[in-house]
This record gives sequence, C-alpha cells and structure tokens, in this order.
Amino acid sequence: MGLTPNFISWILLLSIFTAIQLTSCQPNAPPPRSPDSDLCNGVFVSYTYSTGTKIKPNDTKNQPYRFESEITVLNNGRDELKSWRVFVGFAHREILVSATNAVLSDGSSLPVSVENGTTFAGFPSADLKSAIMTAGDVTQMQARVKLVGTQFGVAPPNVPLPKNITLVNDGWSCPKPTQQGRNVLQVCCTPNPNITTGKIGEMFLPRQEGDLTIMYDVTKAYQSNYLAQVTIENHNLLGRLDNWNLSFLWMKDEFIFTTKGAYPSVVDSSDCINGPQAKYYKDLDFSHVLSCARRPHIIDLPLTKYNDTDFGRIPYCCRNGTILPRSMDPEKSKSVFQIQVYKMPPDLNMSAITPPQSWQIKGNLNPDYKCGPPVRVSSSQFPDPSGLPSNRSAFASWQVVCNITQPVTPKCCVSFSSYFNDSIIPCKTCACGGCTSDRVARTCSTTSPALLLPSQALLIPFENRTKLTTAWAELKHRKVPDPLPCGDNCGVSINWHLATDYRGGWTARVTLFNWGETDFVDWFTAVELRNAAPGFEKAYSFNGTTIAINGKNTTVLMEGLPGLNYLLAERDGKNPSKDFRLPGKQQSVISFTKKLTPGLKVGSRDGFPTKVLFNGQECSLPSVLPTNNGHKKHVSTFLLMATPFLALLFLRI
Repeated sequence: MGLTPNFISWILLLSIFTAIQLTSCQPNAPPPRSPDSDLCNGVFVSYTYSTGTKIKPNDTKNQPYRFESEITVLNNGRDELKSWRVFVGFAHREILVSATNAVLSDGSSLPVSVENGTTFAGFPSADLKSAIMTAGDVTQMQARVKLVGTQFGVAPPNVPLPKNITLVNDGWSCPKPTQQGRNVLQVCCTPNPNITTGKIGEMFLPRQEGDLTIMYDVTKAYQSNYLAQVTIENHNLLGRLDNWNLSFLWMKDEFIFTTKGAYPSVVDSSDCINGPQAKYYKDLDFSHVLSCARRPHIIDLPLTKYNDTDFGRIPYCCRNGTILPRSMDPEKSKSVFQIQVYKMPPDLNMSAITPPQSWQIKGNLNPDYKCGPPVRVSSSQFPDPSGLPSNRSAFASWQVVCNITQPVTPKCCVSFSSYFNDSIIPCKTCACGGCTSDRVARTCSTTSPALLLPSQALLIPFENRTKLTTAWAELKHRKVPDPLPCGDNCGVSINWHLATDYRGGWTARVTLFNWGETDFVDWFTAVELRNAAPGFEKAYSFNGTTIAINGKNTTVLMEGLPGLNYLLAERDGKNPSKDFRLPGKQQSVISFTKKLTPGLKVGSRDGFPTKVLFNGQECSLPSVLPTNNGHKKHVSTFLLMATPFLALLFLRI
C-alpha cells in the first residue's frame, strides 16, 4: 500500500517540529565555537552575550534588564593552566546573580555589584589541562562559566558587552580584546617569556606573596571528616588586625564539629538539624556541633584561654584577635587555630576534600583586605609532635592571599598646626563619612570647610565646640557659614604640630586622640615624611624608628612604650553633669636633624606628613598647610589679648 503525498508531508512537518523542540531544550548547548580559537596557541578567552529581557520595575531613566552570558576559557597552550583567573570589565552597572563553574576571586558572595569589573576563579575545577596531556579532550581543556545578572540602561536588541576581558594569571600577556559580531568579546593570551612562574611540570603552583596570607592545611584526614589547621600571617610592615573576624563559604554542606585556638562568633547547629546533615549523620549528637552556617565567622580567643586543654594549647592562638606587623613584633604577626570539619556524600573518602571558598577577614579600625581564592600549593611541613628531629607533611595545603585595599571612607583623620600660626587646621568635614543621610544634611553643611580651631578645642568633643570655634572665627575675622560644617565623624584623630625649626634641626609634637568606645592595645602610627624622614633622631615618649617601605626610607613608625601601649577610649569628665567627655590621649615630641637633609623646607612643606596611618589604616589629611602670614611676630601679643575672652567663653559653654 503506497503512501499518499499528504501523509508524507505530514510526517515531514512532524519530524521538523520535533527536531526544533529537542534542540531548544538542550540547556547546556555551548555557544558556537569561534574559528579564532583554533588559531590561538595560548589561552583563548571569550565573553558571549546570549540574551536579555526587560524586568520590573518600569523606569524611563534607570531601566533594569536581565542578561545571560557565558565566559569560555580554553587552554590551547603546551602546559597545564593552574588556577585560572579571568577579569571581566563590566561597564553597565551590572549586578551578578549567579555564576556556574567559578567563584569571585575577591571572596564576594552573590548577588553582588560588579559595575567596576570583577575577577572569576575556576571552581570546583580550577586547572585546565592541555591538548597534549589529554589527546585533545576539550572537556578537560576548557571551562565554561554561565552568568545571569541585571544590567541597567542597555535595552535589547542592543548588547551590553564588557569593556575588557583578560586572563590575569601570572606569566601571561593579553592584548586588547577584539569584538566579533555584535555579541562576542574575545582575546588570545600567550606566555610572557620575561616572567618566570615556576618549573614546567610541577604539581602545584608556587606560594605567592601578599600583605596577608592564610594557609589551610589538612593535617589529618578520615573518610567522613578531617582536621585542618588555619594560619593567618601578616607580611605587611604597616598592616595589622585587631579583633580579627574570619569568614569563608562552605561549598558542599560541610559543618564545623570542634575548634581549638578560635571559636565561631555564633554557635548554632539548627541548619544541620533542618538540613541533609542530620539525615545522614543520624547517630551524631548535634548539640555538640559548633557551627552549621554556610558562612561561619571565626574569632580569636582571649589570652585567658591559651592554656585551656579544651580550647587552647595551640601555638600562636588566643591573643584577642590581634595580629601585629613584623616590624613591631614578629612573634605576634600570626594567629593559628584548628577546626574539625565533617563532610557530606558523595565526598566520603579521605582524598575528597574541598577547601572553603570566598575568604574574608576584617578587623576593628584596620585596613580592608581583599582575599583571593584558595590555591593548592605544596604541602606544609610541621615539626614532629614526638620531638624527633624531623618534619611531618600536611595531607594537603591551600594558600589564600589577601592584599590591603584602602577603603573609600577612612576611619581616622589628621589635623595640622605650627608654631608660626595660632590656628589649627582641623580634620576635614565628613572626613570619616557619616554625612549621607537627609537628617545630617538638614542640620549641618557637608561641603563647607571645617572652621579653624584654637588649641583649646582639640580636647573638646565636636558637638561641644560650636561656641568656641565660632568665637575664634569672629576674632580672626573669618566668615562663619550657615549652616555650620558637619564634624569629621572619626573615631581616632591625630594632631601633627610643627613645634620648632632651627638651624641644625627641628621638632614636631604628635598627639593621638581616641574618641571611640574601644581601647587600642599595642597601637601604632606611621608617618610618611618624603624628604625629612632620614633626619629622624628620637621620639621622646614613644618608641620610634624609621622603616623602609618599597625600598624608600621615608616612614617613621611610632608605638607606645612598654606599659604605655594603651590608647584608652573616650570617658566621662570628673563631673559628668558639667564637664565634657575626654578622649583617650597619647603624646610625644619627636626630633629631627638637618645634617642628612640639606635644603629642607620645614615650614612650608617638608615638616608636614604626606601620609599618616593608624593601626595600618590610612587617615584623612587636611588639604592645606598652616601658613606663616605674619602671626609669628604677633602671636604672643594676640594671645594675651584673646586668652581672657576665650577663657570666659570656655567657662560659659
């Protein structure tokens, strides 16, 4: 029996429809492979924009759009690419919502704004093998990262491509990326012959340098759990941490059973009880589990726990979270603790260990640190606990490198004064932020320069200075703005006073004020004097020395003397109902010689610091210096006339 023409047409139509359906349902279908990738004999990196749609809310000026893109990293080189990292220079105020097969190298958790660009690191597979090692198996040579996020202002069919994409691994050079068609940005990176990154064929990458390093060493491994030692070590001459708080992200439902040398800031096992952990570990007493949080926060223990048999007895632990720079005390430049980690199926064998990702570490009034992803390195070695003259290797080791990034808003500020001018140049208005709310904007000016101060005002809280500073401005015939400038809002302020300038040398007086509620133990301040530092002689009430930063001897480091290393918090006056609150204060005169610095212009420029740091964080500096505008000859006479008036005013405030 023959088939009719209509029946044949129906079958053809049905087969075409079925084929279209099957093709459109393939979720992992890769974008078309660029022919340029075959011409690249290095690492080929591409960014392909897939699709975009308008999302709510409707906004004519700031419309959001969903975007879907894919990053492809293909290793066409001769050798394995270890721990690949790719920077994408997003340019449309993107918010990244999800990313497959990668994490953000700075430790950020999704969703996160990436409008200034971000670096992706491979996870869980961080290494890309070569065609030579795999007989051309692209699945082992290539990483594909699917991105979903929100961008603003670029409506389809326009394409929101990034402005840059590049491989950031050491030892590689990438030219400017090129655009292919409307939706692809690509680049071919090649090895840089001038940079040595380690011997070819080594199992692990060499250890890297950074301001702060964190080692994650697995010292004991079992089928269902392992013991890890975490070592935080400070390598920056001026970096430090106070009350450090370390966090990371578990990727496979791990949880912390016990710790020694540190402790979770929140002890809570509820996430395990309500999650898959309790279903698998049915006989485990979860009341003894310390943390089931996906991002646990670990804090240091107090000194009193150092010899505790349950929580302490770990070298370099239990210091209240203080990690000092090596320039102050090498023995206190690191912290160590141990954690016992339980794993979940299918990783129930000794070798299946996935280190936590997205490491973050913070301190109290300290620099900001940005941490990279954990990178597998050669196993650390530790002294044999038996006392034998041998070392034991860790089961596996990962290194996390963190570097200081100064925050946009400082937390400390500096004022300038001098012997030749009776006014103090105060900290800048809103130097430490806190001026963005509408309420603040209605009560004070966030843009007017701070009013010059008489010396008496340095010890008075900002909110109690108003009458004194306005009276001083009137005496100096200076305009008083309306509304008055806002305060600096800084927890710590430092006054640099140029005290003397004579033929053979000069002196300055440094005063530190703590306006906050926290005492600072083992505080330090570092002052950069670009031309004058080589002439440093002595700090009379501090320990002072010059240190070389980046090979330049331009910095004076000062810290408290033994027994005087506390910068106390602000406290009540003798009579709280009448007296102002008083800041914690430390002060010293420091002297310099001019023998090593001929031609020094102390009064006009060289006698004032170009950078000041407190406990590792850079402080806000005034934008102007004190001027010698005739006050020097008349200061004594002026003060004799003005002091009675100011004293009377001071009593009436």
